[in-house]
Amino acid sequence: MNVLVINAGSSSLKYQLIVMRNELVLAKGLVERVGIPGTLLVQKAGGNTFSMEARAANHVGAIKAVMAALTDPEYGPIGSMAEISAVGHRVAHGGEKFKASVLIDEDVMAAIRESIPLAPLHNPANIMGIEACRAVMPGVPMVAAFDTAFHQTMPERAYLYALPYDYYTRLKIRRYGFHGTSHRFVSALAPQMLGRPAEELKIVVCHLGNGASVTAVKGGRSVDTSMGMTPLEGLVMGTRCGDLDPAILQHIMKQENIDIRGAMDVLNKESGLLGLSGITSDMRDIVAAADGGDPSARRALDVYDYRVKKYIGAYAAAMGGLDAIVFTAGVGENDHRARARIVEGLQFLGVRMDPAKNVRGAEGEISAGGSRVKVLVIPTDEELSIARDTRAIVGQAGYCMQQSEECEAL
Repeated sequence: MNVLVINAGSSSLKYQLIVMRNELVLAKGLVERVGIPGTLLVQKAGGNTFSMEARAANHVGAIKAVMAALTDPEYGPIGSMAEISAVGHRVAHGGEKFKASVLIDEDVMAAIRESIPLAPLHNPANIMGIEACRAVMPGVPMVAAFDTAFHQTMPERAYLYALPYDYYTRLKIRRYGFHGTSHRFVSALAPQMLGRPAEELKIVVCHLGNGASVTAVKGGRSVDTSMGMTPLEGLVMGTRCGDLDPAILQHIMKQENIDIRGAMDVLNKESGLLGLSGITSDMRDIVAAADGGDPSARRALDVYDYRVKKYIGAYAAAMGGLDAIVFTAGVGENDHRARARIVEGLQFLGVRMDPAKNVRGAEGEISAGGSRVKVLVIPTDEELSIARDTRAIVGQAGYCMQQSEECEAL
């Protein structure tokens, strides 16, 4: 069974084709500048990189370009579209209706549309990706995997804002959280690495990339997370400010003579590491500048590290203890110095880092022997998580895949 995983943006489309028998990635690619002159598709498959200009006035054109690349006689990993058994779509926001991935039907599409006010930049693009695939691949089962689903287990005390309760009941203003697919994938692997049942563990997962979030996972369930109604709340990120006194927004608008759209652009696109450093949003460049003695870069790192550390401590308190800290995503997996800086000062919780393990490893335990709280690095794989959900759901729905042995395996 081959599953195509789609992550559609407003003017881009990422994809992976995964053969589920051995969970091998047959191809991965990106279509850029969808609907803009100069659309480009770049695909990696079998050690080869294939690129082409694509006619993609919209997402339907982008999906047709993806099909052409996947079935290219020289560079494509499959012979025809018929070898794609199902499609899994990443969807940003499922509101309160979806606690897990689901088979897409008209009711699901309607619910995704209802959540557009909660994710106006993301859900419309996700919908375009789904509709494009349905147009190009009619009859192929499709699954929606929601970034918010994993966090639907948060208790009311964690997801409610202290606003008039009517805003929640009428406008659905509450904390939803994001990166749920990543947090679920990583927190499911941590108990296996620790050799303990998930039900007895209290874990803090730090998904640290250009977008970043921390989740408290108790007994395998999300009980709190740093992102809120939107991905703007929480940690310092590449260009997002994270936690902020809301009155600052009014002050910025008044002093800078800008409207709400301009102010939100500042918070989402001009803040975070970029805003603090005045250099870049890329952690690698920030670290290089700090090593070179740039005080603005050093300041940005200090604020970034402090915010993550503070959330780890808060979530240990919220869960009544802590068994493990897990680092994942671009910074979490690859920046050993960031991990060391964040863990420094958490010794009072029983955290002991092994410096040599931390420097060497991009995966596995990096805590010292005898550390009461284990520290782990676990690479995330959101596409594989979506593909696994897709296989399970289409199998449960009774779809028969191409080869008889695949049908039996379901």
